[in-house]
Amino acid sequence: MDFIALIVSIILGALLYGLVIWVVGRMGMGMEVDGFGPAFIAALVIALVAGIVNWLLSVLGIQIGGGWLSALVNLVIAAIVLMISGSFVRGMRVNGFVGALVAAIAIGVVAWLINIVLGMVGIGVVNPLP
Repeated sequence: MDFIALIVSIILGALLYGLVIWVVGRMGMGMEVDGFGPAFIAALVIALVAGIVNWLLSVLGIQIGGGWLSALVNLVIAAIVLMISGSFVRGMRVNGFVGALVAAIAIGVVAWLINIVLGMVGIGVVNPLP
């Protein structure tokens, strides 16, 4: 993959997940977002923070396997990433840890539904946020 394709892929992924975050924020599922602009910035910040958290875990030698335990650990990590991102992004408010858990679940469900629709129209599947 060349550099331009990588940049386009990152921008399209951020736009899609900005939309997902905006939808979840409008639904009032554990977080609030003032509009699409803050949701788009939140998607970029969440991707950056998630990348740093995953890198730190790998540096510390912490590996998360598969199964239910892995799903729960990833859910908690996603909630923590949402809380950290909520403190950096103006226009995005996360309603505590429980709100972050609810928002992480809702983001996963909305992203899953969008992936199904995109797959049905042949556009392809976008990877969900960590």
